[in-house]
Amino acid sequence: MADEAKIKGPASYFPSIEKTYGKPIAHWIAVLDGLRDKKHMEQVAHLKLEHGLGHGHANALVAYHRAQSSTWF
Repeated sequence: MADEAKIKGPASYFPSIEKTYGKPIAHWIAVLDGLRDKKHMEQVAHLKLEHGLGHGHANALVAYHRAQSSTWF
């Protein structure tokens, strides 16, 4: 794979997340949409406790979701 095409940041976890948990990223984004009132680590904890995600995967999803939203400020 060429360096130009390499995905960086939280999205680099997406293929592994989809393969490991069997759900598309859109599913996890929808889950996080329902947790907008929670803080970052509360969202991470929810994904870990309620959905069985590992810390790195949960953190990557939350970081990506928060970066995409303009309502966090």
